[in-house]
Amino acid sequence: MNYFRHCILVFLAMILWTSCKSKQPAFKDQVKADVIIYGGTSAGVTAAIQCSRMGRSVVLIEPTNRIGGLTTGGLGQTDIGNKQAIGGISREFYENIKKYYDDPKHWKWQKKEEYSDGGQTRTGKGENSMWTFEPSAALSVFRDMIAEEKIEVIYNERLNRETGVKKVNGRIQSITMEDGKTFTGTVFIDATYEGDLMATAGITYTVGRESNATYGETLNGVQLNKINRSLSGPVSFNASKHNLIPGVDPYVIKGDPSSGLLPNINEKPGLEGEGDQKVQAYCFRMCLTDHPENRIPFQKPPGYDEKDYELLFRNFEARKGALEEMYSYGKGIIPWINSRMPNRKTDTNNRFGFSTDYIGMNYDYPEASYKEREKIIEDHKNYQMGLMWTLANHPRIPEKIRKEVSRWGTAKDEFESADGWQQQLYIREARRMISDYVMTQHNCEGLKVAEDAIGLAAYGMDSHHVQRYVDANGYVQNEGNVEAHGFKPYPISYRSIVPAREECENLLVPVCLSASHIAFGSIRMEPVFMVLGQSAATIAVMAVNTEKAVQDIPYETLRKQLLADGQRLLP
Repeated sequence: MNYFRHCILVFLAMILWTSCKSKQPAFKDQVKADVIIYGGTSAGVTAAIQCSRMGRSVVLIEPTNRIGGLTTGGLGQTDIGNKQAIGGISREFYENIKKYYDDPKHWKWQKKEEYSDGGQTRTGKGENSMWTFEPSAALSVFRDMIAEEKIEVIYNERLNRETGVKKVNGRIQSITMEDGKTFTGTVFIDATYEGDLMATAGITYTVGRESNATYGETLNGVQLNKINRSLSGPVSFNASKHNLIPGVDPYVIKGDPSSGLLPNINEKPGLEGEGDQKVQAYCFRMCLTDHPENRIPFQKPPGYDEKDYELLFRNFEARKGALEEMYSYGKGIIPWINSRMPNRKTDTNNRFGFSTDYIGMNYDYPEASYKEREKIIEDHKNYQMGLMWTLANHPRIPEKIRKEVSRWGTAKDEFESADGWQQQLYIREARRMISDYVMTQHNCEGLKVAEDAIGLAAYGMDSHHVQRYVDANGYVQNEGNVEAHGFKPYPISYRSIVPAREECENLLVPVCLSASHIAFGSIRMEPVFMVLGQSAATIAVMAVNTEKAVQDIPYETLRKQLLADGQRLLP
């Protein structure tokens, strides 16, 4: 009898425990740490490493199943401008890339001595860093660096963008994910490309291009002037590259406006220098290979419509005589930049007037819901798959182009997908915070210098095209490309990565920082995001240690810590 009474009591206790458990979130659904980082981009990874090294608990939340953002998502041709501007954990990453490739076991598809990098960023003789790499190499290096630290990495958790930020007296207390998991911290870092935590926290931000008048710039807003012109000092500007051949007809039936415009063409572009909410084009930075054993041939996507590529056909057909020479700057006439990566792979990017950039099809992305973003990403993938299949197979593409492109394909051994395509779209720009200090063209040109440097930017002001439009002659043109180079590395302000005090006292934003469209075009490079991630983490830990707002860390104290940790603050 006692035995059966014992069993009944145990059974009742289990029912009671289960009932209580269903009413209270499980312990694992309530995570606490000194610093909570949302976004496992390269900036998020370096921020987490820095927090760990400074002795504070840290949680890194990545909305997908892969950390590293673009650095592990295909952008292996590092955009820098001046390598000497890169320090700290960012430089350590590139040094670890070099060590990775010094190991013979990481050369499977070619011998190490057979590889030579190309493009704008090359590893010099005797350099202890390496600046070109496969996505898988970057992922391996990041994982190894994280494994050496005390970092809790949480995958596949997306912020509840409606009610997921709890603020009390101007400070974020906790953030909650779509599935109800809650993360409580002292300081928070938004390291996403989209700025979702920042926006949900009620921070002021902007999307698109400011007018030139907003900050007294010359390279913002609509850029219709296609003439090379000089800026202040020896800075060169070019808005004519990556455009269509003159004379390409924009209408479904050539010469017939009543037939309607071909896809993704605007009737009117706006006025010169005028602001808009349009966003520079996105694409996938493809990792291709020509190794037969590792190559997946380009495939026609579902729903393929050759009308989407009619401008491509017409652009090739418009190449005649002198125009061909003009159009063929660089190597060849294939509309891509096929930069060599190790193991017979590439980082393939946009080039010429009709290429991998899906111009005009990302305007809604920054503010879109997760479901809507997934659709935009899928549309970009299908467009780019269709482009590559078209270049390799369509009879209206010149034979020599088809022959060369069909040698290539996506790599079997890089991404988790069966088709060799990555999930990380190149979000070149989304939201940008507006704080007490806005980085502008004046900073890039050295006309204005931030006195509270937390890192250096060193790349030219770079915007990809924003739209296609019908010009005064009735032909189609691309608009928005800006390539302004020739200036020295310049400091990025501490105040540009913290919100205005009245909006939040414990949030840092190292990716969607406070910058105008054109200044962000210079800052938005992966090595710089890593630098800013480390600096943001340093501020975060100091704020935790001193119980101060992130805006109140004495700059001289911060500066000493940044320099001690290898950051470079002087051009």
